[in-house]
Amino acid sequence: MAIKYKVNEPITTDQFIDLLERSTLGERRPIEDYDCMAGMVSNSNLMITAWNDDILVGIARSVTDFHYACYLSDLAVHQDYQKLGIGKRLQALTQEQLGPRCKLILIAAPAANSYYGPIGYSQNDRCWVLEPGTQILTE
Repeated sequence: MAIKYKVNEPITTDQFIDLLERSTLGERRPIEDYDCMAGMVSNSNLMITAWNDDILVGIARSVTDFHYACYLSDLAVHQDYQKLGIGKRLQALTQEQLGPRCKLILIAAPAANSYYGPIGYSQNDRCWVLEPGTQILTE
């Protein structure tokens, strides 16, 4: 099996949803909201994909300025293709697209939290999340 990696190869919303379902990341993404999923695909400005022939088997989907910060929003590998180094390669290829000062930033899924430290990430406890519908307190 020869996995091919592509930078910013167009994918369909259906391909993205299918991969998320087959990677278990779909459990933490709004896959039932097609418009949201379509927006996630169309508004990403850096996507590295992994392919086995014409089957999408992995993705690193990011939003970045390419110079200072790159938020790796989704890292997903099809369950049948996990433990083959595809996820690490997707991250390395993402990093290659970035400028020398650009940080790769992500929020780990609970089950994947221990994955990132051994491959070079440092943990940061200063991440904050404002959930949809929560109002910023101005007074």
